[in-house]
Amino acid sequence: MSILASDDEPLMASPGPAHLTSALLAVAAAAFVDQITKWLILEVVMQPPRVIPIVPFFNLTLGYNTGISFGLMKTVFEDYPLALTGVTLLIVGFLLLWARRASSHLEAVAFGLVSGGALGNALDRIRQGAVTDFLDVYVGTWHWPTFNIADVAIVLGAIVLVIGDLFGRKRPAAPVSS
Repeated sequence: MSILASDDEPLMASPGPAHLTSALLAVAAAAFVDQITKWLILEVVMQPPRVIPIVPFFNLTLGYNTGISFGLMKTVFEDYPLALTGVTLLIVGFLLLWARRASSHLEAVAFGLVSGGALGNALDRIRQGAVTDFLDVYVGTWHWPTFNIADVAIVLGAIVLVIGDLFGRKRPAAPVSS
């Protein structure tokens, strides 16, 4: 929605609440799907825990991550999972403020996906002191660190933000010299 100034130049109306709503819906969807899939894995699929081959490059494998992404700094946060959760919640707050100022609904949804994924993993840390991971992608004997739906939401949101930044905005034309 835009309004016109007196000299007919368009001014953007503040997108705040509409974009925040889009972001919050994405947060809720990402966190909900993440938590439901983790519940299914823990309570139904992995009873008993085992490796379940799906296709030649993908297994379901139960794991727990006490570190940050890819299990980095496991020993630092193993004894203090709520410290990492506190930092995560602060980041989620900043991302939602940023989403409120997003230039499009898609950008707001991307911030929401990143926030919802972070929130889904934070809920795991609060409940059990570690993040439940179960998606195992591999090539031959090399395995990517096991991950979950929250991680997928974070990566998808980040990809949308990068693509939007690279290709979505028109940059001003270079001045022409005469």
